Amino acid sequence: MTDPTRPDSPRIYVPPPFLFVGVALLAFVAERTWHWPFPGPGPIADLLREAAGVALLGAGLLLDLVALLLFWRSRTSALPFRPAAAMVSSGPYRFTRNPMYLGLTLTTVGLGALLDVVWLAFAGVVAAVLVDRFVIPREERYLERRFGAEYHELKRRVRRWL
Repeated sequence: MTDPTRPDSPRIYVPPPFLFVGVALLAFVAERTWHWPFPGPGPIADLLREAAGVALLGAGLLLDLVALLLFWRSRTSALPFRPAAAMVSSGPYRFTRNPMYLGLTLTTVGLGALLDVVWLAFAGVVAAVLVDRFVIPREERYLERRFGAEYHELKRRVRRWL
């Protein structure tokens, strides 16, 4: 049962991008304390690591941008503490129910590879696990209440991550 005095939202009070940034800041502290380079020294390994970093970073940023544009076109908020006016199920939402979180993860891991900071790449994975355990379940319960059968059908068709 919903409380009519509380706003209609999944009640997520710390936006997930802040979680990614917070974990990334901890990764930089860890890097300054215990340098942990990517394995495989040498120019070829460095080139491959940097290329992978650029590819992951670019894919993550593009995924986030496309997802945000779809929210904007649907006239609904991407902020998880605001009510959802519409359910977005086109574009990358046909392949993943959480393209923005996937994009943030790819961006963080890619930046870690590009900067040769294993801690940062690891932080991207840690942030994704935290979002998967503590943010997404709240959002899913909210979307089930808000959109009912339409959201259940999306959950049946599309995986949470990939």
